[in-house]
Amino acid sequence: MCRPRCQLVSLEDTPYYHVVSRCVRRSFLCGVDTSTGKSYEHRRGWIETRIHFLSSIFAIDIAAYAVMSNHYHIVVKITPDQLSALTDEDILRRWCTLYQGPIIVQRMLTGACLSDVEFHQVRELASVYRKRLGDLGWFMKCLNEPIAREANAEDECTGHFWESRYKSQALKDERALLSCMAYVDLNPVRAQMSDTPESSEYTSIKERLKPSETLAQSILSNFTESSSPKDLSRKPLLPFKRPKQPASDVELPFEWQDYLVLVDLTGRAVDPRKRGSISKRLPSILSRLEISEADWVIESCNFEENFRRRQHSHRRIA
Repeated sequence: MCRPRCQLVSLEDTPYYHVVSRCVRRSFLCGVDTSTGKSYEHRRGWIETRIHFLSSIFAIDIAAYAVMSNHYHIVVKITPDQLSALTDEDILRRWCTLYQGPIIVQRMLTGACLSDVEFHQVRELASVYRKRLGDLGWFMKCLNEPIAREANAEDECTGHFWESRYKSQALKDERALLSCMAYVDLNPVRAQMSDTPESSEYTSIKERLKPSETLAQSILSNFTESSSPKDLSRKPLLPFKRPKQPASDVELPFEWQDYLVLVDLTGRAVDPRKRGSISKRLPSILSRLEISEADWVIESCNFEENFRRRQHSHRRIA
């Protein structure tokens, strides 16, 4: 029997979770259907963009993701404390980037004068939305429903697109988190969709190594002037801790360079249950990326600053 989500997600035990959602039909979620030759590759971009868009609205950080041919993986960190500094109006504006919202909320956001009863009602709605914006179930609902509608419209059919429920796995310690992130980032290699992690399209490791300007612009375009809060912008992936420094509450508890080396070593190991692996003939991942150890330390320490610089550049282009 399926257990309720409230029993599967316990922030007192861990904020980190691995979620998987799989397509229910034989027709592909993404990629190319070898039986018909029809390409669904563009749908992978839908999902990647939507993941980042929702992360910028919800109090949920993305540690890793991989969009495959008929399913996707996400490693998330649920951080409802991010919402405590937001006003009720901020919460309502965030929610209204996803849904139209009740008329009374629309009136409030346009500056209309509300009675005391109406104002009390708006505050109650803001309290409900505040809880939803820190809830993994609502995050997945807002991710899967629009993708399903768009795919069904494209396929000219109706009915279920996803399996009845997404799968959720708690990552209760650093070892579980580290192994799960490596597993997710290596999914395309294991499936023989790519030869190396850095060449794996629609994955978090590819984004961390080679940020896409197209992705950043498509995410920012989702925030309209009329609905988005002034302080809402694209949220970067959850950063790794700085070299030789203790991890803060907003960082992953291990270093980026160590993680890269681990992914590279893990990808070279042949798994008899999987088809693909990184060729042992290839040099190390840092050598393949032509990065010296000194340059790597500088880049990893200034990742957030570099990200903000790229983001402002994308806004000017847009």
